[in-house]
Amino acid sequence: MKRTSKTVAELLGPRRGTVLSIPADATVHAALERLAKHDVGVLIVLDDGKPIGIFSERDLARKVELRGRTAKGTMVRDVMTPQVIYVTSEHTLDQCMVLMRADRVRHLVVVEDGRVAGMVSARDILVDAAAEAEKHIRGLEADRLVMTTNTGAY
Repeated sequence: MKRTSKTVAELLGPRRGTVLSIPADATVHAALERLAKHDVGVLIVLDDGKPIGIFSERDLARKVELRGRTAKGTMVRDVMTPQVIYVTSEHTLDQCMVLMRADRVRHLVVVEDGRVAGMVSARDILVDAAAEAEKHIRGLEADRLVMTTNTGAY
């Protein structure tokens, strides 16, 4: 049985169009407040509405804390990760995993019609894969139950 991979659009579902972002000229402290408010670990960094980077908790730890900077005195643009890897809503989750592995990233920005439409994380894909596997296992269990209870008697 050939497994078909979901698309990014199917994964995002009702979250499609939801973009958690921060302006490039915001302070790291403001970014941390936004991360905490939404209980996420990554924000898309925007400059004039265009994505120019990603700010993550990892950026905070490595580029602020380890370098003796302060969150209130450091701008997001100075510590963000400038490499933004994009996918479209038509990309499959398998394609996303290949990109993530090849580029050693855990987040992909989703673009539709030249605009940011969301973000896909490795965790999103893992959670979806686990749910699909669980659904498949439940189906196999149901099939096995039917086979063991069907005695062939009329």
